[in-house]
Amino acid sequence: MKKLFLLGIIVLAYSPLFAQHSLEKLWESDSITLKGPESVLYDSNSNSLYVSSMGSGTVVRMDLNGKVIKNDWVTGLTSNKGSAIFNGLFYTAETSGVAVIDIDKASVIKRIPIEDAQMLNDLAIDSKGIVYVSDTRAGKVYRIEGDEPALYLENIPGANGLLTLNSDLYVVGSSTFQKVNANKEITTIADSFENGLDGIVMIAENEFILSNFRGILYYINRDGTNQLLLDSRANQIMANDISYDNQTRTLYVPSFGTNRIIAYKVK
Repeated sequence: MKKLFLLGIIVLAYSPLFAQHSLEKLWESDSITLKGPESVLYDSNSNSLYVSSMGSGTVVRMDLNGKVIKNDWVTGLTSNKGSAIFNGLFYTAETSGVAVIDIDKASVIKRIPIEDAQMLNDLAIDSKGIVYVSDTRAGKVYRIEGDEPALYLENIPGANGLLTLNSDLYVVGSSTFQKVNANKEITTIADSFENGLDGIVMIAENEFILSNFRGILYYINRDGTNQLLLDSRANQIMANDISYDNQTRTLYVPSFGTNRIIAYKVK
């Protein structure tokens, strides 16, 4: 009995601290409708997906099975990428500013230009309606309050994916994942990734999935360690700005190069 007890302790000591996660592919959309889908946004209010079809300058609405609801929901955008919704308005990052869209009218009601912006990319909005938008080429993050943009962070190489949570802003750089508090104090959660990190979603408290546009998905554990969930580089299937439905544990992954959205169940 004593030997069995000691064996049990040894097994526990060498067991993984965190559960291993996996992905189950659910569906993929057709490759005809979308033209360079850079970002997808799950909306629980409409039970639909908004896809930034960057190559055509449009936003496409899809149902949760990847079927097109409206191919040209909004048109006339310029290299539209990351998006977020707040109080009935849909915000999306264009090359040098943010377009604001009335969801009910499906039309652009205003644009917020950002002086000196080089390539705006992802966008996130906090509970107060303050907008944060990354400039990947310049390595900066801007903060927009009351339609007035101001430089918020700089010297973040490849600044891309953004996520707001309470008073914290999570920022994905080209190879780093960091948390920025209200005093702009930066904590590095994980680093040394292959260059090309793109999107971020939160799966559970202090647990995230990051995408790398080259075709990689990482699961980030509470202690900052990571697990490789997917590597589709060999098949040249990219993984861009992702979105997540925490009720169904469904991850939506846009693949820019293959012009489709792929849905996975996170296990």
